[in-house]
Amino acid sequence: MTKKPVAAGKSSLDLIDLPGFFVAVEIHPGAQVLDAACGVGLYSLEISKVLDERGLIQAVDLWKEGLDSLKDTIRDRNITNINPVLADITKHIPLENESIDFCLMATVLHDLSPEEQAAALLETGRVLKPGGTLAVIEFKKIDTGPGPPVHIRISEQEAEDKIQKFGFRKTDHGEIGQYNYQMKFERRA
Repeated sequence: MTKKPVAAGKSSLDLIDLPGFFVAVEIHPGAQVLDAACGVGLYSLEISKVLDERGLIQAVDLWKEGLDSLKDTIRDRNITNINPVLADITKHIPLENESIDFCLMATVLHDLSPEEQAAALLETGRVLKPGGTLAVIEFKKIDTGPGPPVHIRISEQEAEDKIQKFGFRKTDHGEIGQYNYQMKFERRA
């Protein structure tokens, strides 16, 4: 059994404004997508609905049991545009350089150490095309509601400061639900 990550099996999907998320991030139908640390793939399953036959989601996680659950769902629903990939985003994402148009990190960064955050952002920058989009969803740094303890949550300013150090430029941000915010970044060329 692969070591179960801290938040394995949990998702913020039911806490966010999903239609608002899709308006904010603008995923194109033919996009090559990376769902980084996807867990059981709830976001991947939703994103797959907006892609056409050219689009593909690389759903990457180090939690084998979560990916096995996603594989079962893909098979049961006859989904053809999600590819589950067993890998640690803080070590190596097994994708070609500059092959991804859009990357999602949904409630991932707060579970990583500063060193792991840096490694994951470097790998994300490596696989994103110049001009590609990194979308980040995190829990607001408030001491109410569901989510991790407030001391490990990352404020919008902290997230922006961390992410911009790795070749990204913030292009959008906003509230995406009562407890979450979203930020959108462009990978600089």
